[in-house]
Amino acid sequence: MPSAQIEVRREYSAADEMGLIDAVHNALVTAFRIPPQDKDVRLVVHAPHRFACSPRLTQPECFTLVSIDCFAGRSIDAKRALYTAIVTNLKPFGIPPDHVTILVRDLPTTNWGIRAGQAASDLTLGFDVNV
Repeated sequence: MPSAQIEVRREYSAADEMGLIDAVHNALVTAFRIPPQDKDVRLVVHAPHRFACSPRLTQPECFTLVSIDCFAGRSIDAKRALYTAIVTNLKPFGIPPDHVTILVRDLPTTNWGIRAGQAASDLTLGFDVNV
């Protein structure tokens, strides 16, 4: 049950915004093997002057930051697969691969309150986080 946030420096059409959300979610489903219905992805559009990025980027308006909070337990191989899938899935939206930064924050299940305020560590999640 990862929670993801995509931050961009330009506006997209409504269809492309939904596509960006689906691109990140689909990468999570594939790489982390989460259930497809566990969709928690937000898109935040910043004015460029409110979201600084490296001056080395050739298309700074395309800089994209993807932050993912997830249950601890995913392997480095699963994370590598996630990074590759996100970059690949964002490419059709004109986002160059070297303009994407991905942050994964692993948190213990005791730090997640889900399903009516229960600790995730007290529940059967329905999927394996050790992938």
